Amino acid sequence: MKTILKIFLPLLLVFFLKDINAKQAAVAMPDAFSAKVAEQVLKSGGNAVDAAVAASFVLAVTYPEAGNLGGGGFMTLVVKQKPYFLDYREKAPKGAFRDLYLDANKQVIPHRSLVGYQASGVPGTVAGMWAAHQKFGKKPWAKLLQPAIDLAEKGFKVPRGLANTADWYQTWVANKSTDELNFESYFGDLKAGTIKKQPLLAATLQRLAKDGADEFYQGETAKMIASQMVKHQGLISLEDLKAYQPVWREPIVGHWQGRQIISAPPPSSGGIALVQLLKMKSVLKPQLDRALVKSSYSGMTDFALKTHFYAELEKRVYADRAHYLGDPDFIKVPSESLLSDDYLKSRAQNVLLDGISETEAIQPGKIESAETTHFSIIDAQGNAVANTTTLNMPFGSGVVIEGAGFLMNNEMDDFSTKPGVANIFGVVGGSANEIAPEKRMLSSMSPTIVMQGKQVEMVLGTPGGSSIITSVFQTIVNVVDEKMTAQQAVDAPRVHHQLLPKDVIYFNPSLKPEDEESLTLMGYQLKKNDYLGDIQLIVQQNGQLNGASDYRGRGVAKVFNLQ
Repeated sequence: MKTILKIFLPLLLVFFLKDINAKQAAVAMPDAFSAKVAEQVLKSGGNAVDAAVAASFVLAVTYPEAGNLGGGGFMTLVVKQKPYFLDYREKAPKGAFRDLYLDANKQVIPHRSLVGYQASGVPGTVAGMWAAHQKFGKKPWAKLLQPAIDLAEKGFKVPRGLANTADWYQTWVANKSTDELNFESYFGDLKAGTIKKQPLLAATLQRLAKDGADEFYQGETAKMIASQMVKHQGLISLEDLKAYQPVWREPIVGHWQGRQIISAPPPSSGGIALVQLLKMKSVLKPQLDRALVKSSYSGMTDFALKTHFYAELEKRVYADRAHYLGDPDFIKVPSESLLSDDYLKSRAQNVLLDGISETEAIQPGKIESAETTHFSIIDAQGNAVANTTTLNMPFGSGVVIEGAGFLMNNEMDDFSTKPGVANIFGVVGGSANEIAPEKRMLSSMSPTIVMQGKQVEMVLGTPGGSSIITSVFQTIVNVVDEKMTAQQAVDAPRVHHQLLPKDVIYFNPSLKPEDEESLTLMGYQLKKNDYLGDIQLIVQQNGQLNGASDYRGRGVAKVFNLQ
């Protein structure tokens, strides 16, 4: 027995001490391919930014409805406990102008801003990943792109969700373009369970691995983009591509319940809207608590009352969004005023808890003076990345760059094509977000990091168009106020209201009959939304990481130990 103990006790101590000294890292990714690669990068000594770069390029291969080279996005970071924000949003080409999508009678031309060669802004994804890597990356750029190159060359097994989305898109786009689109010839073979190889995309990625972002904006790929645009009366030129630069901006930082909410500044509306919602919720907590007690006697459900309460807050936030927010390089966005405690107290004063505020009466406050994808990463040193990237709709404009194998975005629809007219997500914009050359279009993307003291508590974000803001808001509330686990928080039913359509609440996946009855009796119309986001969440509590990928998507979350 003593001999056995002498042999095995030291081994047991080694393994025990190894577990004690291990540090955790976590990823929450929109698909299994990107999750696997991000984990591999972290385990091989890369940091959160390295994992983000590698995952982003993998998603350009395996998640073509949203992962991209031809789109753009936002990245919120915490590196060595300091917050950063990278804006790599697309920009309007220099040939764009205010009435680009209006006919001679100043009426919006249907689908012109969504489909075809004039629907794309100048892409920012490659420049964004390059900028993040140059500032914070540890591993060689070329090595980080190699997993994406391998998947493009050797192929990947097509998930059913991707195949279904491709089938839907081909039907949807069929009668919406006067341009001849080439989507089907590149992506018409996306059948569940088959292997999808993309040799042209692999060649493009190899050029990017060798020559960096300059290749995309000034090299062979740039020439391919510009040549195809000229051929089809598109707007993006070689000059546009060469001039594109991502921008490091100050993130929105709001204080709520002893936490820092770090999120996206303009040209995203997400950070301002999210902090407004959280702060107004805190302002009105006593009134909400009293209303919940009162409603228990009247037969109204707690869920229905909270849903109504959120709708009241959201009406005011979306009114402000339409009036005040746009590209800060073109307009003065009154961010500080919109987030001030006094302003939000005044905005909260007229919130009704026993009835519905009239939509027409909700004006912006007076102050002084769908298809997207998201991933979340925390590395073993506590650095965090929340990254949301997009083509706008699934598969963007339906235009594939010949010879390069990637899809272009249709982000021009995120401008206000005409003040007062809704975009594809039903959001109405104003003159602050009208089209102008080299302007970035307003977005709802809200990559968010929540900190307590110097420690990252949450990393989260989601696709979902205009519902991004409300989905992130409800997930944070689910974790902090409702005391849910990470998985419970992302899987819980979500609701969404955005001022217009009037008194319509969208929900997913379902509501209890008693909740539906209570909301209907109040005067709301209820509509099921088949999507309503794909939250990727990492939560750190009591020194332990938990990750959760929304069941609504095909994501994968992993927590693992690193030495």
